[in-house]
Amino acid sequence: MSALRQGLAWLRGLRLSRLERAAYALVVVWALAMISVPIQRWTLGDSALPFGVTLGALLQAAAAVLVLAAGLGARRALIVAAVTVVAAWVIEFIGSSTGFPFGPYHYTDKLQPQIGGVPLLVPVAWMMLMPSAWALAALLPRCRSRAAFVLASMLIFTAWDLFLDPQMVGWGFWQFDHTTGFTYFGIPWTNYGGWLLSSAAISALALVAGLRPERIPVVPALVIYAVVWFLQTVGLVVFWGLPGPGIVGTIAMGIPMVLAARRVWAGRSRDAAQPGAPPARG
Repeated sequence: MSALRQGLAWLRGLRLSRLERAAYALVVVWALAMISVPIQRWTLGDSALPFGVTLGALLQAAAAVLVLAAGLGARRALIVAAVTVVAAWVIEFIGSSTGFPFGPYHYTDKLQPQIGGVPLLVPVAWMMLMPSAWALAALLPRCRSRAAFVLASMLIFTAWDLFLDPQMVGWGFWQFDHTTGFTYFGIPWTNYGGWLLSSAAISALALVAGLRPERIPVVPALVIYAVVWFLQTVGLVVFWGLPGPGIVGTIAMGIPMVLAARRVWAGRSRDAAQPGAPPARG
């Protein structure tokens, strides 16, 4: 009970900016939208999936941009977001056209509109979790250099794809052209090398564009990461018939999530014990 009281006191003590409150509100709406996706599929069939996924992705990306803006200011956040989305489209266009760096794949026509064969939703989707990966990476004690930050960011972000690609391929949003031999639940391992390389490149470009990861409010960023972890775990294991990727993704995303949560909790406990100390990142 004492831990519960401490947790409630900590929540009451959070000083949220207007942008952070708006981000939390969007997270709630986004979570409800994603919870409704299985219901839409049961009632309307697979044809409802593109709308549900598009709505959820736009809401989550908007929440992530608000979290960025709360830490960086609106102008810098929009620049970083624009660089991320444009770079992601270029990577996806090159990838789907040449097979580098993910391996040969192509998008189907289920997600619209598209430019150059790449659904516009896909580069926007990179903004769904990149800010959370940046915030969590900056929280790690050994990520003081830019190289270490980029390395941690790419690992934290790519953990999400252990859930995502088996799910999206299963729904027919994109397809890999060569899936023979030893794969990850039908996904070529080259895909994950591509995710690591691409997320590292985007993180490096974001730093050049003005990203200051230590300024990102870590609590809302962590909340977004944790909600993705929870929804993906329950969705793949319970609703979508993909327990293998669900279990692996749960572990992969769970490790950085727990490490970050422990550091946030330790910082809050320190603030409570030492009122004069500099406040922990929020």
